[in-house]
Amino acid sequence: MSLVRTSLWNAAAVSIKLLSSLLINKILAVFVGPGGYALIGQFQNTVSIVVTFATGAVNTGVTKHTAEHFDDMERRYRIWKTAGTLVIGTSCLAAVSIIIFSGQLALLVLKNAEYRSVFIWLAISLVFISLNAFLLAVLNGMKEVRRYVISNISGSLIGLVLIGGLSWWFGLIGALIALSVNQAAIFFVTAFQIQRTHWFHQKNMFGAVDPVELQRLGRFALMAVTTAIVVPTSLILVRNHLISNYGLIYAGYWDATWRISTMYLLLATTTLSLYYLPRIAEIRNWPELAKELKYVHIMVLPVVIVISFIIYLSRDFIIPLLFDDSFLPMNQLFAWQLFGDFLKVGAWLIAFLMIGKGLTKTYIVTEICASGLFYILVLVFTSIYGFKGVAMAYACNYGIYWIMVFVLTVATNRKRDALFK
Repeated sequence: MSLVRTSLWNAAAVSIKLLSSLLINKILAVFVGPGGYALIGQFQNTVSIVVTFATGAVNTGVTKHTAEHFDDMERRYRIWKTAGTLVIGTSCLAAVSIIIFSGQLALLVLKNAEYRSVFIWLAISLVFISLNAFLLAVLNGMKEVRRYVISNISGSLIGLVLIGGLSWWFGLIGALIALSVNQAAIFFVTAFQIQRTHWFHQKNMFGAVDPVELQRLGRFALMAVTTAIVVPTSLILVRNHLISNYGLIYAGYWDATWRISTMYLLLATTTLSLYYLPRIAEIRNWPELAKELKYVHIMVLPVVIVISFIIYLSRDFIIPLLFDDSFLPMNQLFAWQLFGDFLKVGAWLIAFLMIGKGLTKTYIVTEICASGLFYILVLVFTSIYGFKGVAMAYACNYGIYWIMVFVLTVATNRKRDALFK
């Protein structure tokens, strides 16, 4: 499927996601406020770490190898059985661990042991969350774009109902519980979609673990675990720094700014995952890969520039629309944040080569360096420029990261050859 067609399908999902996010943001702004946003951000970063470990961190590998072996269905079945069995085992283990340490987690992450029930709900949902992620990875690798999009659209609508409804009735704790169970509810939609394909058989999703495929998936697990640990950890450290130096309210302003970036970059990021990663995996020579790389740059970056410019000009209108007037001080972050978003997408277009071609060591090194550098730059820039320094550090970090991944991935013939080993 072409990038344009994939983007059109994905645009439908993103449009609904954005509309639901607008409503969710408005509800959260009214019922939890800027301080609540900071705690929600802490919890979401923690959930991303937990889910990565619960899935065995194999989903990117499942997508990559499913797309790569497009001409070998038996190989695909071995991959799925290995990954599916691993997901069941690791998610059950993670769920039990969360229940045991729920009180400590609530105190560590949410600064209040009374939020223990939030982590109990997360533990109950974890197996379904992990299976949903696994099945979506299979659909992505099989290029079942329409079914993948239907699951995403359903997820947006379910999220709107759960997060909006529970926040309305129970405030912050309702929002946190909804975030815990939302993806579990989507599992049933995804399971229905995958059962309607001609190639799906339940017996091919779970079974004996193949040692060779487990080792291959292990490389992608290392990459996913690295991202799951260092990226949310850096965000948590940055948020804690902002809370300590500027207070919970200002940390909430930064979280709200980050949420706007996440929303408008959805089309780019999800299209890259849906089209670009499987496409990279199936390309087997440098000239074709270079052509694809040039193509996505031409298609994606101008769109990001235009949207960023529109958002910047409309910032004083967007902030009250998405949140409320109490969030207006966050407009001082917009210029550098939006510039950083552009640099981030440009860097991702190169970084996806490392994932699609399994450059494990290079990926791990660059992720650790970028996440660590971001936190260091935040400390430096906020000490010099104040609160807006957090956005300046974000832009500077992704400018450096873009250069780093380009040099380490495609700048030399030796690195180009490594993409096809």
